[in-house]
Amino acid sequence: MSEKFYLTKKGLEKIKKEYQDLRRIKLAKTDREDLSFLEDKLVELESILKNAEIIKPPSKERQGIINLGATVVLEDSNGKINEFMIVGTLETNPKEGKISLESPIGKALLNHKVYDEVMITSPIKVIYKIKKIKYELI
Repeated sequence: MSEKFYLTKKGLEKIKKEYQDLRRIKLAKTDREDLSFLEDKLVELESILKNAEIIKPPSKERQGIINLGATVVLEDSNGKINEFMIVGTLETNPKEGKISLESPIGKALLNHKVYDEVMITSPIKVIYKIKKIKYELI
């Protein structure tokens, strides 16, 4: 069974564009080493495109629960506010506040609700209070 790749619409568009750009480059290249790299990358991107699943907002009843695609506002014990969007592994970018559902923080937050307190140990122990959950997928 193939691995599923969970992506936002924006993330899927980015993968499609990269795939199309590489196909164009492949047609123009003649160097064997470059072609080998391009072939490998194209195969990888084809697999992603075949197995991509767009992250969709949950039903209204489930929008108060953290799941894939949620943007979560957290407050640590020092009052510092952090905001993360839970995404699939391909779109992870901590600088943009996008964390993987496979990360320690992502795993710890899944299925929690506003006002829950969640202890996250990576690499230090921090207790976060969940302040807000929203789903604004693009």
